[in-house]
Amino acid sequence: MSFGGPADPAAQRPGAQPSPAVPPAVSGFPAPVYGSMLAQRPSQHETDASGRYSPPAPAAVVPPLPVPSAKGRHAIVWVFGVLGFALIGLVAYFVEALGPAASAIGMVLALVPLAIVFLGVFFIDRWEPEPRSLVAFAIAWGAIASVGIALLVDLLLTFLAGRRPEALVAVIQAPIVEEGAKGLGVLLVFLMARRAFDGPVDGVVYGALIGAGFAFTENIQYFAISLIEGGAENLTVTFVLRGLMSPFAHAMFTSVTGFAIGLAARRGASAARAAGAGAIGLVGAIALHALWNGSSEFGDFFVLYLVLQVPLFIGFIVAIILLRNEEVRLTYARLGDYAAAGWFTPQEVGMLATPSGRRAGLRWAATLRGDRRPIMRGFIKDATTLAAVRQRIITGRDPRAVQDEQALLMRTHAARDALLAV
Repeated sequence: MSFGGPADPAAQRPGAQPSPAVPPAVSGFPAPVYGSMLAQRPSQHETDASGRYSPPAPAAVVPPLPVPSAKGRHAIVWVFGVLGFALIGLVAYFVEALGPAASAIGMVLALVPLAIVFLGVFFIDRWEPEPRSLVAFAIAWGAIASVGIALLVDLLLTFLAGRRPEALVAVIQAPIVEEGAKGLGVLLVFLMARRAFDGPVDGVVYGALIGAGFAFTENIQYFAISLIEGGAENLTVTFVLRGLMSPFAHAMFTSVTGFAIGLAARRGASAARAAGAGAIGLVGAIALHALWNGSSEFGDFFVLYLVLQVPLFIGFIVAIILLRNEEVRLTYARLGDYAAAGWFTPQEVGMLATPSGRRAGLRWAATLRGDRRPIMRGFIKDATTLAAVRQRIITGRDPRAVQDEQALLMRTHAARDALLAV
């Protein structure tokens, strides 16, 4: 696999000429052309008096590598404290309303659709994984805050207007209130960690996680009520309908809001413009939610499920694939900027910014002494983050991006050296 990087300031300028020295091919890969002498494997001219190759002595101490600034990339700690208190109240509500046994059974069953959604989100997010604290916040907001807001609004409306028709609640109240509460969570992620909110794919991921958290708690309630009112038979029907036939429903609704906010983030939008974009996406989320609930209230559910919901879900999958392809394209383009400046070779860009190149790079790293796949994974991760940082520099929305860029360039350069070390 080929590697390259600048040895001097001239190598960092666009148009810098590659070193004339060309090292031999590595593990069957074509002989690379490097952008500088610093990236070269040891030359055959580095010999001792007897003509044998004499490698340089290893460094006694490896200085710690800089890491990108974490500020603006994680959830605020005190927010989890607030959600923790809300969780206590929510648990007390379920135990009081449904009983501990039914609530526990409902929670166990609700883990199944939650796991299904997580697998889907993992596929979407694996190109550039989001920070774990934000993933945890998104799930917690959906499972605790969004459900709590929906319950409080329902209690308030019941107090003010009395009992409303079920169809009105399902088709109008629930979509507006629930999607509004979930969409607020996506906006909060953007506001407190916008440096980790790079584009539409990130918005879809956060929206889907919040939707999955909401569905988890809602499913506990539905499964417990089905068990109490109709026993195991009724519970089985509810589990099949909600847990197996429609696990992605809430995730799909809220991801529309997330997509809109992510699109605004990609363009460097301010908080106000991101909120405006989120409001537009919220309209789409509410419409999809109302259509879904309406198919349960009116007409034949299974016919509408096949005619409307299945095509919508297929369209959602196609849209996700297109968004992923666009993310790959953008990573390739931004790393290409660094290749033009001499930091990477074209071969490296192909390895770091394409799925097939990453697989080939990991296979090659496994053949190196000591199995250097962990180093390669770190190299890929840092390079992908570097591409996102470059995009933030272009849009001018991140004042810390330049410092992140310097840290990531040093880390990728060190990873290259570690992979090629003898």
